[in-house]
Amino acid sequence: MVVRRLLLLVAASVVCVAAQAQSAADSVAIVTAKWSTHSPQKGVVHKSLRIDNLYSGAQSINLVEISRSAKLRLAVAHDNNMRCTSDMAKEHNAVAAVNGAFYNMRAGNSTCFYKIDKELIDSTTASEAAARVNGAVHLQGRKLRILDWTPEIERNYKGSKGTVLASGPVMLQDGSKADWSKCSESFIETKHPRSAIYTTRDGKVVFLTVDGRSKGNAVGMSIPELMHLIRVLGGYDALNLDGGGSTTLWIDGADGTGVVNYPCDNRKFDHEGERRVSNCIYAY
Repeated sequence: MVVRRLLLLVAASVVCVAAQAQSAADSVAIVTAKWSTHSPQKGVVHKSLRIDNLYSGAQSINLVEISRSAKLRLAVAHDNNMRCTSDMAKEHNAVAAVNGAFYNMRAGNSTCFYKIDKELIDSTTASEAAARVNGAVHLQGRKLRILDWTPEIERNYKGSKGTVLASGPVMLQDGSKADWSKCSESFIETKHPRSAIYTTRDGKVVFLTVDGRSKGNAVGMSIPELMHLIRVLGGYDALNLDGGGSTTLWIDGADGTGVVNYPCDNRKFDHEGERRVSNCIYAY
């Protein structure tokens, strides 16, 4: 059964190669890699991987899978004074958290649409809409949906229940590659630290980070590479979040609480380089 699944994944990746230049060998490397795993609580699994040669470089990947059986709720925490993802997560008694959407590093506000129930907090700037913001997460209790998002959708959005936070680009829609033709080519193609959120066919919600900007430890990924990784891991709908120095994944657990990836804002390959951000997505 495992072999059959591997062959199917490899076949899918070969189809992807023609457009994205990720190889069948990359798919095999992901599936056969020795991931480190631990479960901080029922229905929540943390997986991590350090690998020397994936997408032509060293990679450091961390993810948290949240199953329906965990019965966790999902929400966004924000602070316009900007705070670390870990601090906001602990304040909200989170089990896991990942940094959120793009923001103004001087003013501290989100530069992406952000609405909680009937309260509109921020709107998407024209520059973000032009470069990369074409999706959004809608969170309501235990449910998460990834939505298409355009300036027209934003202008006409009337939803008054749940939280909506825009970001982008969308990477997968119903298991297929999304359209990035209107996004900034340099943002799509350059390798960066990346953060993402995605769902699987069986209803898992996954927080994912890919480290970068650390020679010999982690080179980061382009958006096509990140999409390919998520697809091989079983992603069905996927949205890119703010990356670079903001990329942070935090977990609370009996065997240790803290940042599990290697944020690069201190230019060291350790867990201490968190950047203060405007918002984060968390499970509690």
